[in-house]
Amino acid sequence: MTHPAESARPLRPLVSRDRDQEHRAATPLELLFDLCFVVAVAQAGIELVHAVVEGHAGEGIMEYAMVFFAIWWAWMNFTWFASAYDNDDALYRLVTFVQIGGVLLLAAGVSRAFGEHDWLLVYLGYVVMRLALAFQWLRAAHDASGAERTMALRYAGGVLACQVGWTALVLVPEEGRPWVFLVMVAAELSVPPFAERDFATSWHAHHIAERYGLFTIIVLGETIAASTVAVKSGVEENDALGELVPIAAGGLLLVFAAWWIYFAVPAHARLRSNREGFLWGYGHYLIFASAAAIGAGLEVAVEHAVGETHLSDTSAAAAVTLPYALYLLLVWALHARYFKVGLAQQLVLPVAALGVLLCTFAGHWAVLSAGLVAAAAVITGVTLAARMPDREDAARRAAA
Repeated sequence: MTHPAESARPLRPLVSRDRDQEHRAATPLELLFDLCFVVAVAQAGIELVHAVVEGHAGEGIMEYAMVFFAIWWAWMNFTWFASAYDNDDALYRLVTFVQIGGVLLLAAGVSRAFGEHDWLLVYLGYVVMRLALAFQWLRAAHDASGAERTMALRYAGGVLACQVGWTALVLVPEEGRPWVFLVMVAAELSVPPFAERDFATSWHAHHIAERYGLFTIIVLGETIAASTVAVKSGVEENDALGELVPIAAGGLLLVFAAWWIYFAVPAHARLRSNREGFLWGYGHYLIFASAAAIGAGLEVAVEHAVGETHLSDTSAAAAVTLPYALYLLLVWALHARYFKVGLAQQLVLPVAALGVLLCTFAGHWAVLSAGLVAAAAVITGVTLAARMPDREDAARRAAA
């Protein structure tokens, strides 16, 4: 960690940190950064709820995927850069504040992107964030040499080139925007492998795993907050306590189980190289998006229970069960399966995902049933792990 006296300096060299540094932890600035990003996540969730409730689920999911990618990609780029280069001087902090301002501008444009298909504010917020990131990479290039300098310049050039490409999102007709999105996603995802093909950044495995874990907690917390507000509104405006208690109880079980399952294994043990890091890091787009969508689904379930939507019981339940099943499968695929020993342990999460999907047809009890399935998965996983002698050694061998 940087000494407080050094942090006060306006300028310090922006050089790569030690990948094996001890006690590397998230900084207060990174935590502030995450909290501001949750504002944008919350806005995307609200608009997804409106789209589903009004019967435009397909269109709403597509726009949610586009907005969430912009949020997640900007967050991820900063997170991996900070893990390798954070020197915590005054200029670094100020540029990070600019990025925070960009995400708040993006959040302000989410409603217009969903309701009016006007992406200008989202685009401008993204411009602010990406220009600030490019500046950070140019600063790193200034203080580096050789292959590391080339890598930093490639990052800066790739970020700026992609930002030019995103301009098409506000210029092309509405029907062409999904194609622009797909092309630009491919371009953005290709920048890190291209930039680091000759020199890898010195990101810190424990730090990265902690940062992703913290963002998962924040997203799950937003899910609890959104569903709590929805239940409160349903009770006060419709006096529907009896209808909402099963949803509230099931929702809590789902969130608690989601937290338990994510943190059941030491994710950092799998992060040994860029090849593993890129796959793990990229895959979290769907983990974060599905976790946030669970909260939107619980809001839909509440509105259905109090008669505020004409969705069928199955459709309202699917708004919860589909993203939750996806979450379970992705957490298993990205890192949980590498630490499971034996067929029984490996099957817990895939079977739980199937069980949650079947709860879609449980009518009024769908959310509570899904919560009970998720809780049963946790209990089963804990029981199986407790029966494994030297399970930590076995897990390490499985991850090797």
